[in-house]
Amino acid sequence: MPYFDRFDICSAYYLFGMEYHYGQWSKEYAYTGRALNCGFRPGPMFRDRGSLSDNGKEIYDKLVEECS
Repeated sequence: MPYFDRFDICSAYYLFGMEYHYGQWSKEYAYTGRALNCGFRPGPMFRDRGSLSDNGKEIYDKLVEECS
């Protein structure tokens, strides 16, 4: 069960938005903007699911599951 951690939430939402959006105006792409508005700034090594913490992976997986 994922727990509340602002960084994990923002990183999971950012990655989800980048990997699952259907264009710049899609609701999935908006997740990326929300994460950036919260102050999340991905570093150059932030590339894929492997970049997330275990908690972040659980959050990300739930987002993918809900959109599938």
